[in-house]
Amino acid sequence: MSDQSGSVRSLTVSPLLALDIGGTGLRAALVAADGRVLERLEARTPRPATPDAVLGAVIELAVPLAGQAGAVGVACAGAVAGGRVTATAAHTFPGWTDVPLAERLGVALGLPCAALNDARAAAWGEARAGAGRGVSEFMFVTVSTGVGAGLVLGGQLHLAGNGLDAELGFVSVPAAWGPGAQVPELGRLGPLEFESSGTALGAQAAALGFADARALCDAADAGDARALEVTGRAAALLAWKCADVAALLGVTRVAFGGSVGLRAGFLGQVRAALAAFPERYRPELVHAALGADAGLIGAALWAGASGEGAAQR
Repeated sequence: MSDQSGSVRSLTVSPLLALDIGGTGLRAALVAADGRVLERLEARTPRPATPDAVLGAVIELAVPLAGQAGAVGVACAGAVAGGRVTATAAHTFPGWTDVPLAERLGVALGLPCAALNDARAAAWGEARAGAGRGVSEFMFVTVSTGVGAGLVLGGQLHLAGNGLDAELGFVSVPAAWGPGAQVPELGRLGPLEFESSGTALGAQAAALGFADARALCDAADAGDARALEVTGRAAALLAWKCADVAALLGVTRVAFGGSVGLRAGFLGQVRAALAAFPERYRPELVHAALGADAGLIGAALWAGASGEGAAQR
């Protein structure tokens, strides 16, 4: 719930229960109203990760903490809209089509429940308690297995009815490594994620004889010319899209997270590429401040302070 100035007012002083549903792991945490993680539990994601199996495991993990919480927020991979989730990686989450995630968890745990895409949850966490504080137009970008993002505009988390709130990883860029469509006069275009994610860098690393994306980035940090060319292209594509978002939406700060995005050398390459754009299209680029807890913190604060939990229960 917001006052007329647009600031968010807390609806509860109780700790908040946060759940994070990922492809490899599940996490539950009690989070204070100021964003501090008070207690946490973790478990492996069941295989196969069907809705019933995952929700059963999440509920089992959350029950010991639920009695202390006033609301529950869930960060989950996939397209999330109105508390319902559809997987964008069906091989990882089979059977996840329009799953009423917030409703099922809210009923099982006896708490108002809100659900967000994991990158959007991380964006809200960084905006309220991390690297996005002090700006009203902010974007969080994770560069890891894929490329994900979340947008805060006018101090409010941007959420679209179809769940496509900030799918930066699927905007089009010139495609060299991933599949793409041939566009007349432009060449082949494909998703940014297929060119600049950790997965994409891993494929390019293998082609050059490096063990994996980490080894490639290590080599780039050490000055290897072949590695620098590869990571530099990935960074330049990300810089280009940051400039686009700044031009379209007035974003003034972008926080990078994820295993690749948090590397100092890689962020330096993104900054160097962004310098080629006009100054007004160059948002400030920083590292995310909350690390792996950004999604947990964001989901909790969203459920506790936005009023979304009560609406989705």
